[in-house]
Amino acid sequence: MPALNFKLHEKQMEVVRSKAKFKVAAAGRRGGKSYLAAAMLLTEGLKNTNEGGYNLSTKDVWYIAPTFNQGKDIIWALLKELGGMAEHGGVILSTVENVGIIRLINGRRILVKGSDRPDTLRGVGLSYVVMDEYADMKPEVWDLIIQPTLLDVDGDALFIGTPFGKNHFYEMFKQGHDEKYTEWESFHWTSLDNPLLPQDKIEQRRLIMSASAFRQEHEASFAASGGGSFREEDVKYVDSQGEWGGEGQFYITMDPAGFSTGEGMIKSTMTKLDEHAIAVVEVGPKGWLVHDIIHGRWGVREACIQFLNACRTYRPVSAGIESGSLKNAMHDYLEDEMRRLGVYPNLQPVTHGGQKKIERILWALQGRFQKGRITLLRGEWNKAFMDQMLDFPNPLAHDDLLDALAYIDQISRTVYLPDDWAGDDWQPLDSETGF
Repeated sequence: MPALNFKLHEKQMEVVRSKAKFKVAAAGRRGGKSYLAAAMLLTEGLKNTNEGGYNLSTKDVWYIAPTFNQGKDIIWALLKELGGMAEHGGVILSTVENVGIIRLINGRRILVKGSDRPDTLRGVGLSYVVMDEYADMKPEVWDLIIQPTLLDVDGDALFIGTPFGKNHFYEMFKQGHDEKYTEWESFHWTSLDNPLLPQDKIEQRRLIMSASAFRQEHEASFAASGGGSFREEDVKYVDSQGEWGGEGQFYITMDPAGFSTGEGMIKSTMTKLDEHAIAVVEVGPKGWLVHDIIHGRWGVREACIQFLNACRTYRPVSAGIESGSLKNAMHDYLEDEMRRLGVYPNLQPVTHGGQKKIERILWALQGRFQKGRITLLRGEWNKAFMDQMLDFPNPLAHDDLLDALAYIDQISRTVYLPDDWAGDDWQPLDSETGF
């Protein structure tokens, strides 16, 4: 049989070397996803038996794109180039252009398909399938139609695509990092990981594209453009309080979560757990300077200690914890720890006020970010916050840090005038009220 000569970079080779049955590859644009798919399709199509010893002679290999025309545009020419025609020393015996069928020299076939007509995908037996741009397909195409076609010969699959927020492709990508899914493995690389691409050109695109678009398209970030309610361009950063240039009063709010540390849980379950989030914000004439958002999965006593330590460090004018059963669970522990630590913050009630969480967060934060009234102090917490902000309000993403920050709106008061605004001669008319 003629030898195939594929030029794969190291990230692509990680996929090839993997023994996983189901592989999920999230990669940046021009990162080599299609080249990898073509190489895998040809390699799998030339097998007569698989690792399980099954005879594959009557089983096809499929490449599925969101539409048939899209699939032809992406993979057809590349398959023919890499495989080569048999009369010229290649492995392709014949092609049927209009329906996208390639017959290999061992008699097996590679077919190009579109997922937009699911009923045309039923009733076949496959040994291998590549699902390209899986995020643009309905998840039931895999779950209900394609996956059963692989059962006869215990076939394999490769899912590839560029992320677009946290959707069903993201959920599948997470399976590959979860030890519960023993047959799955996930891979990630950026456009810059492809050595065949001119690196300087990619960096030039960084300069002309929005930060979120670059993260999605070239860095293959699932945290980019997933929600649409907030824009990364509206976020301002400073390295110090002095750089902010304002001066205000501190407020602290906490959005408590369930009191589980996640110990003993598998990864997929842990990722679904909410985190406690404690927002530390300085409020002044220039708006909000977010000093820190402390977050984590803690037991009830540790959650109380984290909250009180923040109050002891920043000495807020007011501090609030979201009302409800979780706050009630913290009550006795809070009293004990306040006495032990000698910290007695001015606790104020914060509630959802009958608003849905999405409305509450948008009301408190969206306008402030758009008008430059919220500034973030650089810190390790920034990444987690930005991931949640750019995903909001995606139901598959967490929003604990956003929720904690939004509660600042309920307890804070902005002083727009300096302390000496009235001058030295001002005297109150009423000593009781101060006016």
